[in-house]
Amino acid sequence: MKLVEKYDNIVSGVVSGFIFPIIIGLIVFVFTAHGMSLISYLERIKGANIVTHAITLCVFPNVFIFLLFNRFDMLHAARGVLAATFVWALIVFAFKFLIR
Repeated sequence: MKLVEKYDNIVSGVVSGFIFPIIIGLIVFVFTAHGMSLISYLERIKGANIVTHAITLCVFPNVFIFLLFNRFDMLHAARGVLAATFVWALIVFAFKFLIR
């Protein structure tokens, strides 16, 4: 079984679609926190009322994972990334309109 065939399933796409934005968020935190703790950094984002902007910034690189899976003809994994991105979009809408 080739590596492409091994990871061409919806579960690996969904997992990568949820994990990659969290990794991107942690990378952004490392480069912009300036010695703050994670909790105080998140409180600062909440206080500045940019929670949805921060989530969107972290989820945007899912496009690259989707295109990578599509390029390698891993269509099931690409479908999983798309599903995870839709869930992230629902989270953004919930924060924007339901939680203020």
